[in-house]
Amino acid sequence: MGIIKKQNIIISNPETKDFLADAYYPETNGKLPLVIFVHGYKGYKDWGAWNLMAEKFAKAGFFFVKFNSSHNGTTVEDPHNFGDLEAFGNNNYSKELSDLGAVIDYFTANDKVDDQKVVLIGHSRGGGISIIKTFEDERINGLITLASVDTLERFPKDKDLENWKKEGVYYVLNGRTKQEMPHYYQFYQDFEKDVHRFDVERSMEMAKAHVLIIHGTDDESVAVKEAEHLHILNPNSELFLIENANHTFGAKEPWTEPGLPKDLNTVTEKCIDFINLKML
Repeated sequence: MGIIKKQNIIISNPETKDFLADAYYPETNGKLPLVIFVHGYKGYKDWGAWNLMAEKFAKAGFFFVKFNSSHNGTTVEDPHNFGDLEAFGNNNYSKELSDLGAVIDYFTANDKVDDQKVVLIGHSRGGGISIIKTFEDERINGLITLASVDTLERFPKDKDLENWKKEGVYYVLNGRTKQEMPHYYQFYQDFEKDVHRFDVERSMEMAKAHVLIIHGTDDESVAVKEAEHLHILNPNSELFLIENANHTFGAKEPWTEPGLPKDLNTVTEKCIDFINLKML
C-alpha cells in the first residue's frame, strides 16, 4: 500500500492568517479516520521526527494531518524557521483554537476522510489546546495528549507580570536557535478576557471523547503529575506512562536517523492501538 504525502497545503483562516498543513494517507478507495496533530510551544509541523510519526500513522490506515499554527513564528515561505517573530509575539490561545478549527473544517471536507472519526493528538501546550477544542467541538471523537500541560495559565507572576504589563513585552530565549522570542502583553489580555473558556481542567472533566493520556516519567518540561491530574479529572481516560521518557519522547531537532526514536515509536504504536480499539 503506497503512502501519499501532500506537504505545505495552504490553509486560509480569515480570523488569523494563512498557514501550512501536511497530509499523509494511504492510497485507498475507502474513507479514513482523520488524525490531527497539534504542536506545542516553540513547535512546528516539521520539527524533529514528526514526519516519521506521520508516515507510521498513514501506513496504519489513517489520514494524518499536522500543521503550523498561524502565529507560531514560521511563515508560509519558510516553514522550518522562526522567521516571523512579530507573529510569534502576537500569538494567543484564541488564535490557536481558531486555527485548529480551520484545520478540522478543511480536512473533514476531504472525500478521503470519514468525518465521523476525528481524533486530536496534542503535544505539550498543544495538548491543552486539544483538550479545550475536544470539549467545544462535538465532531471530535478521540483525544490523545502527549506530554500535555494541565493548565494554560502559564504566565509570569506578581512583579514579573506587572513588569510585562508596563513594558508590553517579555522575551524567552530559544535554546536551539538562540533567538530572543517576544511575547506581547496581548497574550495575557486574551487569556484574561476569556479565562473560563481556557480552563483546561473544566474542559477535561466535560470532554465526551475517548481519551488517552501519554507522558514520560522523566519529562523535563511538564511534570508527570500533570498527566496524573488530567487522568483524575477524566476517570474514563486511559493513562499511559513511559518510563524514563523525556518531553519529546527521544526526538530532537534536527532528527537525522532513518527511524523513530524508541520512545516516540512506543507512543505512536500506543496511539494507533488505542484508536483502533476505541473507534474503529
